[in-house]
Amino acid sequence: MRGTAVYGTVVLVPARNEEVGVWTSLKSLASQSRRPDLIIVVVNNSTDRTEEFARRFADDEHTPPTMVLVFPDNPHKKAGALNHGLRWLGEAVGGRLADRVDHVLVMDADTELHPKFIERACNVLASDPEIGGVSAACLGRTGLWRNPWQRFLLGMQIIEYGRAANARYRRDVHTMSGAGSFYRAEALQSLLDWRDEVFWEDHSNLVEDYETTLALKESGWKVTANQLCIAYTDLMPTLRELIQQRERWSRGTVDTLRRRGWTKFTWHSISTMIMGLLGSAYILGWGSTHLVKAAIHGFAQSPLLLALLSFWVIYPALRVRNLGWKAMLVEAILVPELIFTVVRTYWLVSSLVKSYVTRVSAWK
Repeated sequence: MRGTAVYGTVVLVPARNEEVGVWTSLKSLASQSRRPDLIIVVVNNSTDRTEEFARRFADDEHTPPTMVLVFPDNPHKKAGALNHGLRWLGEAVGGRLADRVDHVLVMDADTELHPKFIERACNVLASDPEIGGVSAACLGRTGLWRNPWQRFLLGMQIIEYGRAANARYRRDVHTMSGAGSFYRAEALQSLLDWRDEVFWEDHSNLVEDYETTLALKESGWKVTANQLCIAYTDLMPTLRELIQQRERWSRGTVDTLRRRGWTKFTWHSISTMIMGLLGSAYILGWGSTHLVKAAIHGFAQSPLLLALLSFWVIYPALRVRNLGWKAMLVEAILVPELIFTVVRTYWLVSSLVKSYVTRVSAWK
């Protein structure tokens, strides 16, 4: 920590109707090997007991210093809550964030952090002064299912998160995770100097984490992710909630890409989305059709399909080996992933359509 810093690490926790998870999330901050110097909980547009639980945590003398801000008329969703917390922080330190704060951690109120998250994230930022932020590797919480359908739905999400976590150990990640992202305060200050706000406040901004990631890159900062900076987040227990969540993420990404167009910071995301749609069409069209034919007439008559089938069995299983043999078996069976691909294709296509033909409604 620099000699002029007032706070080494400040945590921002936006919380809207999170009475179920906010206590657990805050406790994970109190259990850090390197505790935060200040926690700011922004209770925005909540109608449940979120504020009550947050204040109970703040009143505990054994927890890190915690400030609970109530923001009842927030029109700008999560972005508005985060900016509200940053404005309060700027006023509290009486100056620029870059001069008085070292790091800012943003985490969701339904997320738990690994006990060494802050310690490891600090080490990542210390390794390169050009890194503006390090994203969490998100893993889904297990053991929440109540019936076979939920077991399948949640299990596939666990596999999906685990597969993504393996791919996030690299530089120039697609997006800083909203569940847990650790920023250099100097990087956030550069956004404040550029556009007077870190997180873009507009009711149509459905993915404030992705938009902010692009803004950091456009400002010259590197962003990265680390497999050891782990965040455990809630999963969607029903198909309807899952589709709503993923449509919001995908549609928000498409909206953001359409606003910015093809640039050196967006081309990879655009290409990945196109390839994902083509891959889904291939799997659900040509692949599944020929697989059924081969099962009926025998694989000996189609050596190319047999080779492709071997690849489909082995490669997906290896990608989730960190999750254990059960996850590898599920991927090798193919059928569960094929069903989930149908669901994934639906939300991708619907997100594209909605981005072009519908408007985002204001948050009431």
